[in-house]
Amino acid sequence: MAEPAPLLTPLRYRFVDCRWALADPKAGRRAYLEAHLPRAVFLDVERDLSAPPGAAGRHPLPTAEAFAAAASRAGIGPGVFVVAYGSGGGAERLWWLLRHFGHDDCAVLDLAGWQGPLRRGEETVEPERFATGPRTGDTIDAEELERHRHDLVVVDARVPSRFRGEPNPIDRVPGRIPGALNAPWNEPLPDLPPGELVAYCGSGVTACVVLHRLALAGLEGRLYPGSWSEWEQLGLPVERG
Repeated sequence: MAEPAPLLTPLRYRFVDCRWALADPKAGRRAYLEAHLPRAVFLDVERDLSAPPGAAGRHPLPTAEAFAAAASRAGIGPGVFVVAYGSGGGAERLWWLLRHFGHDDCAVLDLAGWQGPLRRGEETVEPERFATGPRTGDTIDAEELERHRHDLVVVDARVPSRFRGEPNPIDRVPGRIPGALNAPWNEPLPDLPPGELVAYCGSGVTACVVLHRLALAGLEGRLYPGSWSEWEQLGLPVERG
């Protein structure tokens, strides 16, 4: 007699709205309450996907405990496939954090391509137990980056004017990490030379867009979480022009 086929656990999906704007951190939640994908929950880049700002930059990585609590409240747990959508790098930040903390079942959706219905207001979801298993080797700190930057492909995801070091209201010290290449987060990924790649931006959010695009191409890179908002505080070398 043939063995019975194993029972397959149906895959569960969780849509997560990560809309966000650097100039108006509350804009994402307002947009979510106005219209979002049905059953989607909202995770805030500032409060849920980052630690408080300080010496480590404007958007330091959250602790494993803090991220697990946010993911659990959002209904993310074992067997849940997360589909993130957002703006300003918010969706890619969640995608990167999920993978960093051991949850590989995740993808990014372009909200502009959604053809289905939208809903208003809050959504209520059952919490899940999010168990973290943090990766190692997918980040780099300022000290290691400064020591080895000549041997790395360092990619700056900020817009060209900030990359060139033109005065702007965001960067206290305009400029870039010496030797960095520009791959603006809001433009197609340019051809990059081979080598071990490190991505940074202003504070570690839009750099995740570059890392997501690399992953779609079958490539890997490391994130410098503190990015320029940490680097500019440390008195490290600055390049302009």
